[in-house]
Amino acid sequence: MFWRRAVLAGTRVARSGTGSGGWLLGKAFRMGNSMSSSSLEKPGTAPADQIRETISDNCVVIFSKTSCSYCTMAKELFHGMDINYKVVELDMLEYGSQFQDALYKMTGERTVPRIFVNGTFIGGATDTHRLHKEGKLLPLVHQCYLKKRNKNFSDSKMSVI
Repeated sequence: MFWRRAVLAGTRVARSGTGSGGWLLGKAFRMGNSMSSSSLEKPGTAPADQIRETISDNCVVIFSKTSCSYCTMAKELFHGMDINYKVVELDMLEYGSQFQDALYKMTGERTVPRIFVNGTFIGGATDTHRLHKEGKLLPLVHQCYLKKRNKNFSDSKMSVI
């Protein structure tokens, strides 16, 4: 499945068309400090495994739908905080319903957005806004960035030795 092509960062729209074999690539978005359009493809990999890999590789992941106002609200929150994040627009995926089924099994809900920070499911848009108002969201995000930075530093030290 070429779903990873639709794993994108941010919310400023730039169209990218369709991929080989008619697979829909979705939209490229810009948010925070980065722009990314992951093109890693994992044909034959189960949706739950691809979801876990995406969550593991990114500090903030939002599973979203383009027509969802709560999804937009969540993306705007991270944008306003200038935090980089990945968005998976489920309605732009050919097999989006399979990914939504996998998210249901992982989180207990089919609704979007499904938001993960530092590898942990934190809820939807309302839950995320509540964490932000309580001052708990930013520390979760920073904890992840520090963990990734320390891992990268450790990895670079090992390669020097």
